[in-house]
Amino acid sequence: MAPTWTDFRTLLAGERLPAAVVDLDALDRNVDRIRGALEGTGKRLRVGSKSVRHVGLLRRILERGGPAFRGIMGFTAEECAFLANEGFDDLLVAYPTVQPLALEALARAAAAGRTVWAMADSLAHLEAIGQAGRAAGVELRAVAELDVSYRRAGGHVHLGVRRSPLREPGQVLELARAAARIDGVRLAGLMAYEAHIAGFPDKSPFSPAMNRVSRTLKRISIPDVARLRAAAVELLAREGFALELVNGGGTGSVQSTAAEACVTEVTVGSGFVCSHIFDYFESIDCEPAAFFALEACRVSDPGFVTCHGGGYVASGTPSWEKLPLPWLPAGLTYLPNEGAGEVQTPLKLPAGAPPIHLGDPVIFRHAKAGELAERFTEYLLVREGRVVGREPTYRGQGQCFL
Repeated sequence: MAPTWTDFRTLLAGERLPAAVVDLDALDRNVDRIRGALEGTGKRLRVGSKSVRHVGLLRRILERGGPAFRGIMGFTAEECAFLANEGFDDLLVAYPTVQPLALEALARAAAAGRTVWAMADSLAHLEAIGQAGRAAGVELRAVAELDVSYRRAGGHVHLGVRRSPLREPGQVLELARAAARIDGVRLAGLMAYEAHIAGFPDKSPFSPAMNRVSRTLKRISIPDVARLRAAAVELLAREGFALELVNGGGTGSVQSTAAEACVTEVTVGSGFVCSHIFDYFESIDCEPAAFFALEACRVSDPGFVTCHGGGYVASGTPSWEKLPLPWLPAGLTYLPNEGAGEVQTPLKLPAGAPPIHLGDPVIFRHAKAGELAERFTEYLLVREGRVVGREPTYRGQGQCFL
């Protein structure tokens, strides 16, 4: 049963506010749901650390997921090196870099026996990876990223995120041939992230007019992405390039990505804690597991309450959906001229709202899963309505990767 506002008030009595809370029972149920969606597909699941940023939760997710959950997709090379030092293995860096210090850290992890993968979409990336590999006396695995965004009219129409310049199987093959000529690196994998399928809401209350467009785009794009990804894998295989992994997907495309024969693994991150943007997907069945609490610090007028802090606005296109969602008590709404503020967040109470006293916690959900961890040094871990642990986020461990 989802915790009520009364439950949170009891739970947080005496705690410093603001505080971040993770419901481990809900987390476990989300892991079970996602594992169930992969059953019978033969695919592995790679955990997207960007949406977690907490060593303790990463360990719990992998342990709960069992044999089908293997490896982590990190967002920087330094982060993956840090996770290697924390005991994790099979670490895929999702974004390329040519920074020597970052790649040297990744190469040291490989030299220590960890399996690491560096992303590449250009000759410059391969050369930088190869140089780091040679200096460490190892051959680093590179993963080519194929862009599978929805593109028409010669690129004038581009729906999805702008990631790799590799948009045709032949371009991936040329990169593989280039890698074969560089010591210290070899092309060992392919990644194709269908962000316009996995990351676009299709039942959003913030932009209802776009929901039908989003659903139509997904319906059209799913077979196109599958054909393009399969064509790249087949072309590489014909030319003698055997791939150890073919990665795709995200929380919003688990089922469609896992249905592709050429895919070996699907990445999931946000679905484990279910930040509020992921309430607005038809294909997702997960429950809120991460929250933050602000102190009710003043009442400016009857029918209003002001919270201390709260300006934890998510990255991406500016819009109301990127603000934290006032969650409990139910029905609280922002003031359109203030929104979520750095030092104060005023809210309007709905009719019939329970009285909120000064010092009470007001509960919010972040729009994006991992970004909450950048605002707190620790998460309060809750099981069966009790705080059972306090564990540091990346920030709490003194880490700041981006």
